[in-house]
Amino acid sequence: MDQNQLNYARIEQAIAYCRENFTAQPSLAQIARVVNLSPSHFQRLFSDWAGVSPKKFLQFLSIEYAKSLLQHSEVTLLATAHKTGLSGTSRLHDLFINIEGMTPCEFKNGGQNLMIHYSFGNSPFGEILQASTNKGLCHMEFAQTRPQALTRLTQRFPNAMYKHRVDTLQQDALNIFQNDWSQLNTIKLHLKASVFQLKVWHCLLKIPKGQLTTYGAIAKGIGNPKASRAVGSAIGANPISFLIPCHRVIQSSGRIGGFMWGPNRKSAMIGWEAAQEFTAQKLL
Repeated sequence: MDQNQLNYARIEQAIAYCRENFTAQPSLAQIARVVNLSPSHFQRLFSDWAGVSPKKFLQFLSIEYAKSLLQHSEVTLLATAHKTGLSGTSRLHDLFINIEGMTPCEFKNGGQNLMIHYSFGNSPFGEILQASTNKGLCHMEFAQTRPQALTRLTQRFPNAMYKHRVDTLQQDALNIFQNDWSQLNTIKLHLKASVFQLKVWHCLLKIPKGQLTTYGAIAKGIGNPKASRAVGSAIGANPISFLIPCHRVIQSSGRIGGFMWGPNRKSAMIGWEAAQEFTAQKLL
């Protein structure tokens, strides 16, 4: 067995151990001992292969389990914390804030008492569903079909109240297709996200219109150059299409890469923006 095969076998074993024992919240040293490595060596190896640290991987496992428990109305926050292997609700709170960008209570309530206005509008790339709260735009996606788009919106906020209504926030968002991209800061956003996701999305907002970058460059931009896979996941979770320009990120090989609304639409958006910028430069 060569070194790469050995390393893969170790990481596979470590991941299996974490999946089976995450409710015990094992320490870095305990997991490293399972694969016969020092904690520091294991930390580097796991991060290289998995794209996240062992601690973050355990947090992901814990949050998914906690979310599955909180789907049941009779399960309390304290019971969820204990079943997840956490010492109390304060640690559960910190876990949710760090990973989900909301408290466990907010997740359990599913947007209860939140009023969301939504409407459909037209863009150069097809029909768009927009949704907003009193704080800002919370959702914007290209609609393959209206029922399908509405289903995705209500899955994000299952207990919110919905009203079909166009408001100023939505109109400002649609106007970005006609106006100068530099006016983006006039649009208020209401984002529900983890700290990591917010870092990635903030980095996306810095990509100039008509230009492209790579997943690796975004990872470096947030100070975590080995997190390309995690960056890809955060980009895929972007709830505000076009305005948070995930379409401007491509693979380092030059391939277009994945896009929630299809590679053809992504290519069209890239070409449209490049043509817009070329025309603007000629007019200078």
